[in-house]
Amino acid sequence: MRRGHDRVSQLVLRSVVADDEPQFLELARKSAEFHHPWVELPRTPQVFASYLARSDQVSAACMVLTHRDQGDLVGMININGIVRGPYQRGLLGYAAFLPYAGQGYMSAGVALAVHHAFEVMGLNRLEADVQPGNAASRALVRLLGFRREGLSPGFIRIGGVWRDHERWAITADMPLPLAREDEGLD
Repeated sequence: MRRGHDRVSQLVLRSVVADDEPQFLELARKSAEFHHPWVELPRTPQVFASYLARSDQVSAACMVLTHRDQGDLVGMININGIVRGPYQRGLLGYAAFLPYAGQGYMSAGVALAVHHAFEVMGLNRLEADVQPGNAASRALVRLLGFRREGLSPGFIRIGGVWRDHERWAITADMPLPLAREDEGLD
């Protein structure tokens, strides 16, 4: 976690806003091949508008990770499917934009999102569904202290194909990743 933790001071995690659309769409298009077949990001104005609309901070929190100095979008992080009441849980999704992938930014950003989910949103559990062949994503959740809870065959439809996913989770009572809320969250 050292490299990712060193990146925390360089990053800001904030809600996605309409002004992010041009840069977000450009980076999503440039990163599409890199993300295939793991995730499909909004790449058209219509899909971005739907993405922005579902980020109501109640059932979903859609965020972008930005470089503090340059303001560049580094990646996106979502907490989807938020369920309150006795569950207090959400589903974590994340993706780096090229050229920032593989540099420790996403481990720092996801650590910030975990702290945000537990300390600001009051969630007790975050789940991450990861395709078994996605070595980078599996390494990220493992590094951040998520535990593997099982495999769900044909779990999520991505690119028209029902794909198997490993279920990973972290709860508020587990050791949290090294990131502090006041170091990178706006």
